[in-house]
Amino acid sequence: MSDREYEVAVDGGTLHVGEWGPQDGPAIVAVHGITASHREWIAVARALPEVRIIAPDLRGRGRSNGLGGPYGMARHADDLEAMMDAIGVASAPIVGHSMGGFVALVASQRYPKRFPSLLLVDGGLPLDLPEGRRIDEVVAATLGPAAARLSMTFDSPEAYLEFWRQHPALKDDWNDDIEQYALYDLDGDHASTTYEAMAGDSADLYGSSDVNTALEEAREFVMLTAPRGLVNETPGLYPPASLARWKHELPLVTFTEVPDVNHYTIVMSDAGAAVVASRIRPLLGA
Repeated sequence: MSDREYEVAVDGGTLHVGEWGPQDGPAIVAVHGITASHREWIAVARALPEVRIIAPDLRGRGRSNGLGGPYGMARHADDLEAMMDAIGVASAPIVGHSMGGFVALVASQRYPKRFPSLLLVDGGLPLDLPEGRRIDEVVAATLGPAAARLSMTFDSPEAYLEFWRQHPALKDDWNDDIEQYALYDLDGDHASTTYEAMAGDSADLYGSSDVNTALEEAREFVMLTAPRGLVNETPGLYPPASLARWKHELPLVTFTEVPDVNHYTIVMSDAGAAVVASRIRPLLGA
């Protein structure tokens, strides 16, 4: 569970926020993936007990699923700025996982004094669009399993847990943290993320004017990558050829592969979370 949960006012309604750690401790902002919630950071929070981790449920997800569009990385970044104003935190490093990496990247560019340092975790750099394929086709193929889950209904919390226990990226690493995450994701008889939110944000994962501008103006940062992907497949979200290109195009970025994790367990397993935590700590003293 989070140590504290509360609502803050943003454009169009309220954003739900979870926190761990001492309120007077050094703060970071942690941003989750496209169909996730703040609960994906439980293991990272346990690895950083001295740190105040501020983790919103993004617009259209978790307990913020009543917040409608428009969506997009700039919209989420503006929500984070409003959140920081509401809770009175002047500045903090920002870490983003999966789509949260794109949000964190854009937020650090739009509000550099508010988010002075950045860590990306298996997300944030535009994904490769196969030649001859439209974005909507590729999004459907990549996010198809997640989209299917959003349309399903479940008879009970146990039925939803059983669905998650069979997930190829999680079944071999199932733990109490993942169970908490899955139970929180259940809203009545269905997943909490709205399909409109997922669809509205998907195109930005392949590049947009906001993402591209943020990359052009990016300062030094670290990106952690997972060798396995969304369904535990190899290669992961960023194949070797893609990473080689990004390393050439972004010489100020430090790329580090986290061994033996997939796109989920890079933050939701103790081993992955320990590496993420080790990369957060230097940002707190910057």
